[in-house]
Amino acid sequence: MSKRLIAASVLSADFAHLHRDVEMLNESETDYIHIDMMDGVFVPNISFGFPVCDAIYRHARKPMDFHLMIKDPTPYLERCIHSGAAIITVHYETCDHLHRTVTRIKALGAKAGVAVNPHLPVDHLNDVLPFVDLVLLMSVNPGFGGQKFIETTYQRVARLKENAGAVNPGLLIEVDGGVTDQNAGKLFESGADILVAGNFIFNAENPRYAISNLKKA
Repeated sequence: MSKRLIAASVLSADFAHLHRDVEMLNESETDYIHIDMMDGVFVPNISFGFPVCDAIYRHARKPMDFHLMIKDPTPYLERCIHSGAAIITVHYETCDHLHRTVTRIKALGAKAGVAVNPHLPVDHLNDVLPFVDLVLLMSVNPGFGGQKFIETTYQRVARLKENAGAVNPGLLIEVDGGVTDQNAGKLFESGADILVAGNFIFNAENPRYAISNLKKA
């Protein structure tokens, strides 16, 4: 049974009114504030750095979920903790010593996540599944918001859920990219626990209502 949690990606927030948007999330049914950090190397975009994260953390009353889309994340783990990270997710493709990185995240006191891009079979994660708290499945190619959802994600979620069943039944499965109220229900039914949404929330006429709709989808 999925947990039906929502992580709102502030990548789609209005940065001229960031405090206002964070306060909106505080008052909403959002479960996590999702932080997309991009370096322009691992993904073809640059988002924001730690000064912005610190500003969000000063006002956030929801736990912060850091998604590091950066080439070498390990040197920045402790800095993420100082900026409020409750979850730190690194990409499978960016860590030469993934187990060591995951262990370090846990030692720092955060939940440890591993993300995979759409082209990577989820079976590649089998050896690390017993050691992580969360797996993030990208349902678009990372780098930009507003992309079209990749339909094979449902099968990937179900396969990951099956693989985790014997070795880590408490694993959280997070899906990021193209999430709307049109696919949220099927993602939850497939086994996803956390859905990341940005454009769908912040472009809505009533963002709090949009968040509520995702949870009920």
